[in-house]
Amino acid sequence: MTNTLTYDQLNVGDEIPMVVKNVTQEKINRYADASGDHNPLHIDPEFAKTTTYSGTIAHGMLSVAYISEMMTQTFGRAWLAGGKLEINFLLPVRPGDTVMAKGKIAEKTAEDGQQSVRCDVWVENSKGDKVIVGWASALCQ
Repeated sequence: MTNTLTYDQLNVGDEIPMVVKNVTQEKINRYADASGDHNPLHIDPEFAKTTTYSGTIAHGMLSVAYISEMMTQTFGRAWLAGGKLEINFLLPVRPGDTVMAKGKIAEKTAEDGQQSVRCDVWVENSKGDKVIVGWASALCQ
């Protein structure tokens, strides 16, 4: 884990350091093996050509993992131990796409001795299209 930020170091509007990833068919196939999700839409180019997507697409949770990586790098164990995430999938991610997990501090709360932040989070492709949008929250030190 990298250095995590404390509650006092964070301000509403601050951007969270982004995570940039290149998505390849090999990475999608490895994710399928790790997750046990071998849906042919993700791993069989011939089958995927016959679908609405006209080709393979990445598992949605692969892109969600990049949001979690970003939150882990920013909030460390606080994210891992009690983080919350709510997202909506908007567009598919395809092999060859470069995606960026991004976030911004939307709210800071200090109640009952606990400090937390709520962040707007999203993943966008290299065209600037948001493929996932949502929010995440974490307790802070």
